[in-house]
Amino acid sequence: MIAFVSGPVAALAPDSAVVEVGGIGIAVQCSPNTLSGLRMGQQTKLATSLVVREDSLTLYGFADDDERGTFELLQTASGVGPRLAQAMLATHSPDALRRAIATGDEKTLTAVPGIGKRGAQKLLLELKDRLGEPLGTSTGIGAPVGTGWRDQLHAALIGLGYATREADEAVSAVAPQAEAAEGTPQVGQLLKAALQTLNRAR
Repeated sequence: MIAFVSGPVAALAPDSAVVEVGGIGIAVQCSPNTLSGLRMGQQTKLATSLVVREDSLTLYGFADDDERGTFELLQTASGVGPRLAQAMLATHSPDALRRAIATGDEKTLTAVPGIGKRGAQKLLLELKDRLGEPLGTSTGIGAPVGTGWRDQLHAALIGLGYATREADEAVSAVAPQAEAAEGTPQVGQLLKAALQTLNRAR
């Protein structure tokens, strides 16, 4: 079990990062929330979870131990694999998921791509006694952000290697989505939308 990786960020992509550990580049699959906090060349420490399949070994990386623990607990529900668990954490913070499960909030779960009404009902039943109560202290990368989303999103795009002009245009393109969001927008979701606009423009 690889519990964490620590070292300089050697490469960034829309869904992964490479962390240099002892002269070896370790590829780590990360959610947009986690990637938004990474910068090329800067030191980082990611909590990790190794998923073993017959034909692959995939290392998933997280901003903290809480995200990793939630990722692993989500997969104890039938039909939830690592990709869906990661999508859930890309859409909601661990505390938001705990709150949704504790209160039977189907709407929060169906906001995750790949989860329909029936799937949400099944998850509510299976995870009710597994995720625990909300901690009420969720503040890190995975938490919703307020008015600072523009700066965080812009910095994340620059960190992924986009030019300042491209980052400016992408931030402007997703601004209507951010302003229309219920409550406060999440940088992870906005980063995914911004990357889609940049890919279409190329």
